Amino acid sequence: MAASINGSPVQREQDLLGQTIVVIGGSSGIGLETARLARAKGAGIILTARHPDRLHRAGLELEASIAAFDATDFDRLGRFFDALPTPIDHLLVTGPGAHHSPLAQFDLDAARRDIDSHLLLPLQVARHAPSKVRPPGTLLFIGGTGGRRTAAGRSLIAALTAALPAMTRTLALEIAPVRVNLIAAGFVDTPSSASLPGDRIDELRTTMPIRRLVGPAEIAALAVHLMTNTAVTGATFDIDGGQQLVEG
Repeated sequence: MAASINGSPVQREQDLLGQTIVVIGGSSGIGLETARLARAKGAGIILTARHPDRLHRAGLELEASIAAFDATDFDRLGRFFDALPTPIDHLLVTGPGAHHSPLAQFDLDAARRDIDSHLLLPLQVARHAPSKVRPPGTLLFIGGTGGRRTAAGRSLIAALTAALPAMTRTLALEIAPVRVNLIAAGFVDTPSSASLPGDRIDELRTTMPIRRLVGPAEIAALAVHLMTNTAVTGATFDIDGGQQLVEG
């Protein structure tokens, strides 16, 4: 009799059993939701974030190891990787939203922070991945789709949005057999999105094809799928509820 290609329900529920996942930016939002789902599927979790109190609470909830530091302090990031137990199985890198401003008010220091967070941090993590991640594990980045829309004030975010998929494809070759993938998210209903005006959030709810906002748990589900599907590398996956279809 042919074996089931999907395995038993118990096997599917625990398909990360015995694996270790590092989440950089794991104390809230997408990072925390991904860590929760991975923990429920049997993984051991290591969380980093820059806010110690929030990180401590997340660590207690998930019985996770924690390290509080700013990941764009690349010397400190290197020491974190040096101290990691080996091997680990997956690395997730989240980050803040990119800076929007008209060119006349362009803030060079804010731009440099964005470049550190969205380009140099992924590159620095990728440098460490081959010696720490057990193939066919994955290095997974969280990016966005907002920079694909041409509008005044989006010159930097447009450049960052275009760069990440190209970087992902190149890294997938350079650090193979470790896999590298990118999730490009639209607007996600997280605590950090509360700064968006309420009328804008209401507009998104009514105009997006799915007629609701995308939640962090849905991004987490895709992230865990990319960890467990060992045939996927060098790819960018949009998850925005159809936001790009109505915003052009």
